[in-house]
Amino acid sequence: MTTAILIVAAGRGTRAGPGAPKQWRPLAGRRVIDWTLDAFLSTPGIGPVMVALHAEDIAGFVAPKGVLTCTGGATRAASVRAGLEALAPLTPDKVLIHDVARPCLSQSVIAAVVAALDQAPGAAPALPVTDALWRGVDGRVSGSANREGLFRAQTPQGFRFDAILAAHRSHVGEAADDVEVARAAGLEVVIVPGHEDNLKITHAPDFARAEQILRGTMDIRLGNGFDVHAFGPGDHVMLCGVAVPHDRGLKGHSDADVGMHAVTDALYGALAQGDIGRHFPPSDPQWKGAASHIFLAHATALAGDQGFTVSNVDVTLICERPKIGPLATAMQARIAEILALDPARVSVKATTTERLGFTGREEGIAALATATLIRP
Repeated sequence: MTTAILIVAAGRGTRAGPGAPKQWRPLAGRRVIDWTLDAFLSTPGIGPVMVALHAEDIAGFVAPKGVLTCTGGATRAASVRAGLEALAPLTPDKVLIHDVARPCLSQSVIAAVVAALDQAPGAAPALPVTDALWRGVDGRVSGSANREGLFRAQTPQGFRFDAILAAHRSHVGEAADDVEVARAAGLEVVIVPGHEDNLKITHAPDFARAEQILRGTMDIRLGNGFDVHAFGPGDHVMLCGVAVPHDRGLKGHSDADVGMHAVTDALYGALAQGDIGRHFPPSDPQWKGAASHIFLAHATALAGDQGFTVSNVDVTLICERPKIGPLATAMQARIAEILALDPARVSVKATTTERLGFTGREEGIAALATATLIRP
């Protein structure tokens, strides 16, 4: 059986505030209409898809493959009627009528409506009203209403095609939705479970909520890094990208920047990408004496390639000497520069081990770092 889709997209959406009609506005990197179309185009076994557009929008709309267009009317009911008439020559068995301003539609809701049409001439998703209902006058509560048996209607509303076309042809006047038209013609409409995410964009704040839904759950990653380098000959140590005068240096294959190494390993850890040695093997002579900012920049780019941004890093340097406090701000700024972060998102601090262990004996410096990555 053929299930056609009719998307009503001829409205001007004035309640959404100034700007283009809401179906053409950007939402999570695309237009509202693109998300709505994809919800159906990515569902197997349905089609064709017809979009009823305002006369002013027809010429500028480049329809994706498999999408047909027609000119809508001055009202929603008129647009639906126009879309049904345009679909009639294709003789579909069923039709799902959907508001373009519901871009967060799930395939599970679509499937539930289509399946219900095997047993009934009409089906529509809805959610039971759970909040108390009030009547109001002049900004004050004037009464209450019984919510028992009340539902919040959603789309797509599905029907046997011939039945809903006949219902619209005979209907006089406006209607809240196609269920009202169907019931006026004597058609039974069954209720299937809707979904809270299937919101209709009506007012300006609805765009932010829809974008959050479409982008999905935020992916937050935490990583830890730990590094140690022993003292050796030298007159300075590199710590978090800053040359710190000291009576010894740090031994290592690269510049032995223990702080930057810890931050780098924290980023690799958050990405589950091993450690510096995996990406820059110490057995490779090209990295001998290399500046550690190369490693940190690589880890940062790797995070970006996977869609993550660095939210913040925190590094603790563990040593008796040299004193870190006077240069902590410079270290903070250097790490922030490499990560392209606000310095307020970078923490550099120091502690001692109260003369205990190898750092207490001033045999070397250790560093511990934590990094947070976020993918919207």
